Amino acid sequence: MSPACWIDGQPAETLPLTDRGLHYGDGLFETLAVREGRIPRFAMHMDRLREGCRRLGMAMPDESQLRHELDLATRDQTRAVLKLMVTRGSGGRGYRPPVEAQVTRVLLRYPWPDYPASWMQQGVELRICRTRLGLNPALAGLKHLNRLEQVMARAEWSEGAPEGLMLDTEGRVIEGTMTNLFVSPGQDRLITPALDQAGVAGVMRRHILEQAQRAGIGVETCALTLDELLQCREIFVCNSIVGVWPVTRVDTRSYGVGPMAQLARQWAEQD
Repeated sequence: MSPACWIDGQPAETLPLTDRGLHYGDGLFETLAVREGRIPRFAMHMDRLREGCRRLGMAMPDESQLRHELDLATRDQTRAVLKLMVTRGSGGRGYRPPVEAQVTRVLLRYPWPDYPASWMQQGVELRICRTRLGLNPALAGLKHLNRLEQVMARAEWSEGAPEGLMLDTEGRVIEGTMTNLFVSPGQDRLITPALDQAGVAGVMRRHILEQAQRAGIGVETCALTLDELLQCREIFVCNSIVGVWPVTRVDTRSYGVGPMAQLARQWAEQD
């Protein structure tokens, strides 16, 4: 089914061929869940978009206008997915950004994905991807438009595991192809990989970190090796659309659905 699409607030399906998002991946995006006509954790999404624009030296779209456009797209939607892309707009040939760039807003609305409910309840397998994430502190954490590493990783398999585990070029565990990752070495303790060299700082990841801290659960953000991950008692992945998926198998290792994943799943259902 084709998504509904708006460009700069107007129904449209075409971009100028000079748009820098097309030429260079010069922009950012947010993937937003819609539930009963509203967007959970909307403020966190806007925080990340605002910070991404600042770090890329790109103008933030007018927030009241953007909120109005999102409200129109969510109206009467029980369950849907919105993808918001903000590019630096059109420019001439060459990498140098235009002095007075006019950002472009692209908004697409998709049906809610039909992931099996069993993945949330009973867990999923993670495949270890061959494709590695490059190190780049200037872009680490941002949800920028260049996703070629994820595209290459996800092309490695077509059946079986619904998600892949991505490491960086130094062999550190970073994230899934579309999710963030948490592990628990024991009860009341969570570890999530540091994202200061590579990876995307997800909104659901931030939400779980904040909820864990409020609950008095020890949380550590640090470098994590594959061997350390495999030795943990439980693993789960998360994002704004899937919520939380417990991980029951990585490589030849099997895991149960533990208490931390169950607690994180409850947090994911909260705002």
